[in-house]
Amino acid sequence: MNINLKELKNKITPGSHGHLVGIGGVSMSPLAEVLKGRGVLVSGSDIHDSDSVKHLRSVGIPVTVGHRAENIEGADFIVRTAAAHDDNVEIAAARAAGIPVFERAEAWGFLMQRYKNALCISGTHGKTTTTSMSTYILMEAEADPTVMIGGTLPLLNSGYRVGRGNTIVLESCEYYNSFLNFLPTVAVILDIEADHLDFFKDLDDIKRSFRKFAQLVPKDGCVIANCEDANTMDAIAGIDRRVVTFGTKEGADVRGLNVHVENGVTHFDVEYQGKPFAKIGLHVPGRHNVMNALAAIAATAQLDISASAMERALDSFSGAERRFQYKGMCGDAKVYDDYAHHPGEIKALLNAVETLGYKRIVLAFQPHTYTRTKALFGDFAEQLKRPDKVYLAEIYAAREKNTIGISSKDLAAVVPGAVFCPTMDEIAERLKEDARPGDIIITVGAGDIYRVGEKIVKK
Repeated sequence: MNINLKELKNKITPGSHGHLVGIGGVSMSPLAEVLKGRGVLVSGSDIHDSDSVKHLRSVGIPVTVGHRAENIEGADFIVRTAAAHDDNVEIAAARAAGIPVFERAEAWGFLMQRYKNALCISGTHGKTTTTSMSTYILMEAEADPTVMIGGTLPLLNSGYRVGRGNTIVLESCEYYNSFLNFLPTVAVILDIEADHLDFFKDLDDIKRSFRKFAQLVPKDGCVIANCEDANTMDAIAGIDRRVVTFGTKEGADVRGLNVHVENGVTHFDVEYQGKPFAKIGLHVPGRHNVMNALAAIAATAQLDISASAMERALDSFSGAERRFQYKGMCGDAKVYDDYAHHPGEIKALLNAVETLGYKRIVLAFQPHTYTRTKALFGDFAEQLKRPDKVYLAEIYAAREKNTIGISSKDLAAVVPGAVFCPTMDEIAERLKEDARPGDIIITVGAGDIYRVGEKIVKK
């Protein structure tokens, strides 16, 4: 156990007071409820009032809107969201008072120890969808899991749930090596590509991080790996852990066969170690979702979940919010929204959409962060040449400042026919003017581009 886990063990005790900075966040809200369930007196603060804040108050957790030094009074420990830096007034006050400050991922890692099964799903792409599929399976099997997903799942009407079973399933992000704080019993690696190059040095640095993640699994645990992804297999080569592979190619331990589409439903058979296991019908399109489903099947099979529960769950799976989510009609064109913000994700999205038979694919894309746009510029340009029409919003800054001097105008300059729009209102107007019968319009990106889709659909 590392030093922070030891200190957390001493601090997270019944009757202790934990204050959560950024408590309304997608992974902080469930953390607050799990801590409360452990007998901790929980308080928190957030810069915004929100539905999650209102919910926390409804279950007896006091939340202050706005950060002030006095908010931490009486706290035995602090847990902060990644967005709360050392210059945050509450973090600074805690340091001055000698109150220990823990990262969100450290707290989740500590709490995982009480669960027999800790299913941690990692990868450059597909984490939210695969975590969501795994949740559907566990819920169908009545495993009563605790869940933390990086997006809203219609089944839960939330991005999380606090269960009473012996299983926890978490979307596990590599950024800032966050997932290295976790204690998985089943670690899933969906794929590995160059991303978050504002933190990682290069692809080899990323692969080293994923290898460390896989090595967190105990000797009696399991690593679930995409055997069709060379970077994944390179990262775990020779690892001293049990590995179960998934894919559609011969040699995969969990293999999808006879993949075909009928009436918009993707059907395939599943073999487990060469023997017939399940028959799956997926209502979310694309080969990438077949791979996501195979990963979820391989992972939950390690928890002795029945194939019949997997079949029923995946048949009912309709996707997570902002993952090829249908928004409505703009004239006679269908409007969808997708969170894709990496060239590999855009490629998988377009591969899926191109099989659906639309007359035109119209893409409204908002790049996410300056560093990612610059590092993967050529790959973005390659994928953006594929749709019939592309509208580009300005880069979404997120946590960054534009010290690079890059703009979406630069992408528009190298993508034939692409149109740069300086405002969201302009994109919305152009999409409404351009929409034709038989079109699919997709708003794409991890920022606020989804608001464009909401503006243009019929109310």
